[in-house]
Amino acid sequence: MSLSRRAMFAAAASLTMGSVAFAQTPAPAAATPPAAAPAMAAAAAPASAPTRVRGVISKIDANELQVTTRGGDTVTLKLADNIGIRWIEPIAVSAIKPGSFIGTAAVSQPDGTLKALEIQVFPESMRGVGEGHRAWDLGANSSMTNGTVGDLKVSKGRMLTLTYKGGEQKVFVPPKAPVITYAPATKAALTKGAHVIVTALHNTDGTLTAANVGVGKHGLVPPM
Repeated sequence: MSLSRRAMFAAAASLTMGSVAFAQTPAPAAATPPAAAPAMAAAAAPASAPTRVRGVISKIDANELQVTTRGGDTVTLKLADNIGIRWIEPIAVSAIKPGSFIGTAAVSQPDGTLKALEIQVFPESMRGVGEGHRAWDLGANSSMTNGTVGDLKVSKGRMLTLTYKGGEQKVFVPPKAPVITYAPATKAALTKGAHVIVTALHNTDGTLTAANVGVGKHGLVPPM
């Protein structure tokens, strides 16, 4: 196996679904080649940061996954040998409570608070995944924040304080914001018509490899 191919699979391993990196881990920057070995370092560096592909599975076989994106494009992805797969399923809003570790894609409000587009309630085994606050790709001024729920007030929605290492955010959760959680899944979940969000790695030949896939259970559309 070539050095670049080994590097690609090493990157995929770092995005295992055990950490649900498909939706949570900020894209890593490409490594800076050391001066002593520029050729080797350049070959080992990823071609570019991982990207997210959202849409519906239109074709699946043992080696490839084809997704029709929400914009109508068709994207073909190779399946990583160590691909991570998880169900994305609804959970009651009451699961959001002080001490819960959650994630939220949100948009900035004029008063400096965030308005949640969705909430992800992580199982305890996933506490700490992607902790922090960063830009997201669900429209202008969108962000992703993962942290621990502190103060929580319920009144025509929920206003909560989300704390993480180095900061905190005030987040308003509208009554109709979707609330989801994660559960283990296998390749059997990758079926035609399933709604997915895929973390894809760019290969040096211009193709994409699916490192992680989140699959909406029972027709759920991943809201993140």
